[in-house]
Amino acid sequence: MKRILLFSCLVLFAAACASQPPGNKDVTSNANANKPAETKSTGAVSEADIIAKEKASWDVIKKKDWDGFAKTLASDYIEVLDDGVHDKAKSVESVKDFDLSDVTYSDWKMLPIDKDAVIITYSVIVKANFKGQPAPPGPYREASVYVNRNGEWITVFYQETLSRKPMAQPSPSKESAKSKSPMAKPADAGPDVTANEKMVWDALKSGNYDAFASYLASDSMEIEADGVYDKSGSVKNVSGMNMSKTDLSGWRTLKFDDDASVVTYVVKMPAMPGMNAGTEYHSTIWVRRDGKWQALFHQGTPAAPAEEKK
Repeated sequence: MKRILLFSCLVLFAAACASQPPGNKDVTSNANANKPAETKSTGAVSEADIIAKEKASWDVIKKKDWDGFAKTLASDYIEVLDDGVHDKAKSVESVKDFDLSDVTYSDWKMLPIDKDAVIITYSVIVKANFKGQPAPPGPYREASVYVNRNGEWITVFYQETLSRKPMAQPSPSKESAKSKSPMAKPADAGPDVTANEKMVWDALKSGNYDAFASYLASDSMEIEADGVYDKSGSVKNVSGMNMSKTDLSGWRTLKFDDDASVVTYVVKMPAMPGMNAGTEYHSTIWVRRDGKWQALFHQGTPAAPAEEKK
């Protein structure tokens, strides 16, 4: 997390994510680093407002103001790190082992969820120690969700992924590249976001990439260790990959409001040609627009090596 970078002092997890072939469209660019923050707004909050709040949460950590840090988080706050999913109490307790001396920000982007919720994404490079040991500087890819609770915009969800360069991937095998028999019509998504996510994975496991694409919002964003992707990049990432034996578990959901929720879960991938078996922590934010539920945001965080053994 931005607050502790927990377990990131371990060796960078080397297993490739199942959604990371080379040549995909990465929508992150250095040009975004100095983009005017006032150009986007949703409801009563602007991108500049949310950026200021996010920076303020780093500042209270730098000052070791733990009560101040706790006040930035909603009571039902959850975060996803490379060691799993944490609630507010665990986050506040863990941050006390984190000694932050400097943080550099870049690539700010705000993605509206609805009138009462937004996602802010960005990258950071840090100078910090965790339990007295130097933390890797990063960069780290960050995402925070802010919701409007009684007129106050507060953090309710956070995920962090340590970035790495894309790993060379082998060409898809003939078997995995074959077009699978498509479903007659993908099942409609609904307010049960766990069920929605399972339908997405059913499409992926069967190789029905058109069905997968149908579940994504037109402005969807995906964050992985090797980059940030728009909808077309996400679809290209998974095309041709054999995910039929991927195992999913540890489902957990958090409702932002009546029109948006997040689902988090654990992904275990078997070894494939050129790729090691691995564990990752995934999250997807689902939003209802014009009566239709769609996946707006997805993030994957490879597990730290110590967590792989559990």
